[in-house]
Amino acid sequence: MSTPQAAPRHRIDPLAAHPPGRYDDELVRVLREPPDAGGPAAGLLVRTAHFRLRRRGRRVEVGHWLRPAQLDNDLAGLLAEELFAPGWLSGSDVFERVFTGVVRSCMDGALPAWTTFYANTLTRIRRSWAGPGAADHSSIAGFAPVYRRTLDLVGAGTVLDVGSCFGFLPLLLAERPGTAVTASDLAAGTMRLLSAVAAERAAPLATLACDAARVPLPDAAVDTVTVIHVLEHLEPAHGAAVVREAVRLARRRVVVAVPYEEEPTAAYGHVRTFDRAALAALGRGSGLAFQVADHHGGWLVLDRSGVR
Repeated sequence: MSTPQAAPRHRIDPLAAHPPGRYDDELVRVLREPPDAGGPAAGLLVRTAHFRLRRRGRRVEVGHWLRPAQLDNDLAGLLAEELFAPGWLSGSDVFERVFTGVVRSCMDGALPAWTTFYANTLTRIRRSWAGPGAADHSSIAGFAPVYRRTLDLVGAGTVLDVGSCFGFLPLLLAERPGTAVTASDLAAGTMRLLSAVAAERAAPLATLACDAARVPLPDAAVDTVTVIHVLEHLEPAHGAAVVREAVRLARRRVVVAVPYEEEPTAAYGHVRTFDRAALAALGRGSGLAFQVADHHGGWLVLDRSGVR
């Protein structure tokens, strides 16, 4: 929904009222329409497998024919592959708005649309854990092992997840007995959304809107801090500040995960790449015992049990 630390020019409210089957803001309009919708060809830029893109004055208009059963976080991959990677659309701000618009227009009513989106995504994550199909190259299947490894690395107790975005990981953590979870993100609207969905799911989850480098909690506030696919969104100085803040907040452990990319994926708001050497440098700078590993990307685990 939003990059963990970068706010768009005009904030997106994922729960704002919109007419059925439609989403409008100052940059984009998104419409639910049949795949064979007619009408004038004026303004039509491209038609893909799932979307129809038009230019309407200063705004772009995206038509789609996705059904509620297709409403999950693989929408990010569809948008990236069909509209952003070819260059028809660009920028993380536009990406977030089109993403929100597709979810909101796919079903009538804000909360029904978002709760369906969350339920479908979490179901597919668990299905991937049970054994993803050989042909499943979806973004959910690709990220499911990251969630699984994070859950394996996080013990019982209190957990703060920073840069939570939609908050799938905090919801999965909150399902475990003996785990009290706080999700945090710079985007206050996303945290309001997560709170509303967690309440609908009866998930015990707290939320906090803040910059991951300046979390309004005391030293050693939680047992574990998770920083999962956050640092690639931040310039090096900001990312280092986030790791220092995580170390300040964690009584036991900090778990960091990043993707390995040859180039930052701009559609997702990535601004830098990582390798093992970069993660090791962060570990050495923390002053804590650390381990670096590879598993569907890179991992840095900082532990206070072996402070050097």
